[in-house]
Amino acid sequence: MSAHPISRYPVPRLEDLPEDIRNRILEVQEKSGFVPNVFLALAHRPAEWRAFFAYHDAIMEKEGGLSKADREMIVVATSNANQCQYCVVAHGAILRIRAKAPLVADQVAINYRKADITPRQRAMLDFAMKVAFEAYAIGEEDFATLRAHGFDDEDIWDIGAISAFFGLSNRMANMTGMRANDEFYLMGRIPKQK
Repeated sequence: MSAHPISRYPVPRLEDLPEDIRNRILEVQEKSGFVPNVFLALAHRPAEWRAFFAYHDAIMEKEGGLSKADREMIVVATSNANQCQYCVVAHGAILRIRAKAPLVADQVAINYRKADITPRQRAMLDFAMKVAFEAYAIGEEDFATLRAHGFDDEDIWDIGAISAFFGLSNRMANMTGMRANDEFYLMGRIPKQK
């Protein structure tokens, strides 16, 4: 462990992990150049790790009316509201890359209502925040507002599922004291060198 542990729970060594988890982590490392700490911290409980990443992939990697940048935007806005440093930093980096906009993640994290986003995205984030904090108050008028912005019922489900899933993720990251990798802080801020 470094001076700054990535979790308050024991973090298994890569070589001690079940083969399927180890292989997935190595794939991520190959693609990104490092292992995001969430993969190691949650590997403390392999069965839960598998369930977590299966649901993550099901809602974040699918095709549909939400772009991959839209999906990351939901994560950043709701994670900030949940005060989850790990998810704001990590998914902010992914949002900068997917949106090809170096300022958007910081704007959305600080106050999405003043961010340089479209009215459609603002309506999407308004609904995501309502799912995160007032799901009991969701009614037909919320669906009507989203439909007026071009979202269909499946898109609305996706907005809700992402917001709800990352509520879990935010709470686990905060509870475990999960630390964001240093690499995330610069990703998508400076153009890649050719």
